[in-house]
Amino acid sequence: MATSVKPILSDKAVYPTDEIVFSIIGDNRSVWEKTMSYLQENYPAGTREWRYYNDGKQWLFKFLFKKKTIFWLSLISGTFRITFYLGGKAESLITGSTLSEDVKAEFLRKEFSGPFRPVTIIVKRDSDLDNIRKLIDMKVSQK
Repeated sequence: MATSVKPILSDKAVYPTDEIVFSIIGDNRSVWEKTMSYLQENYPAGTREWRYYNDGKQWLFKFLFKKKTIFWLSLISGTFRITFYLGGKAESLITGSTLSEDVKAEFLRKEFSGPFRPVTIIVKRDSDLDNIRKLIDMKVSQK
């Protein structure tokens, strides 16, 4: 699932507008738009923000709900990736869910970083949207 890729949005002076985002993600624009619509429809009180991070030398998109970071998103050539950081309690939720077997395996394969374990989805097709929605809901509902 997750692979090492070169950051695209590395110029601090260039804010990632929709036009820039769509020019980078190409055919995955529909998944982007459906993800953003899902957030607006289901979590309208959530906060969506682009921010430049000096440690990674790139712009990242962050979605927060009730002060909790739900996911981080970065653009890569031709698409985007979303990373969720889930605590130990999430293991039974993940393994017992209807997430794809690839996502479950990705989560279980990763090591904990402090109290969290990451799961990353690199968007390759429209069907990735189903996993993204499930992970958003799972993360929001986690205490």
